[in-house]
Amino acid sequence: QVQLVESGGGLVQPGGSLRLSCAASGFTFNYHAMSWVRQVPGKGLEWVSGIDGYGVSPSYADSVKGRFTISRDNAKNTLYLQMNSLKPEDTAGYFCARYPWATVTTSLIFRYDYRGQGTQVTVSS
Repeated sequence: QVQLVESGGGLVQPGGSLRLSCAASGFTFNYHAMSWVRQVPGKGLEWVSGIDGYGVSPSYADSVKGRFTISRDNAKNTLYLQMNSLKPEDTAGYFCARYPWATVTTSLIFRYDYRGQGTQVTVSS
């Protein structure tokens, strides 16, 4: 069965960095585009970044552009999110999500078919 397991969250000071990982299993990883999505309790979901099945053409929300980098290692079935220059407003639960197709389509960014449980990122001094 499809499994997505995130790791790497934690508490970091403003300006700091974290790298999130998403270990995937149960499907052919490179056949599927992936995204990172975040959620703050009481607020809606915010799409953060996406990448196609072969790891080209990454896309980012304006709120993280220039600070976050998405990547994937298809040999290891793992998705990453390098987060630099973190701000308190980046505090959220982050989860990875799988799409049933190989490319990220902006109009369909919330139409993922599987998601992980998530990992908490807290940015605070």
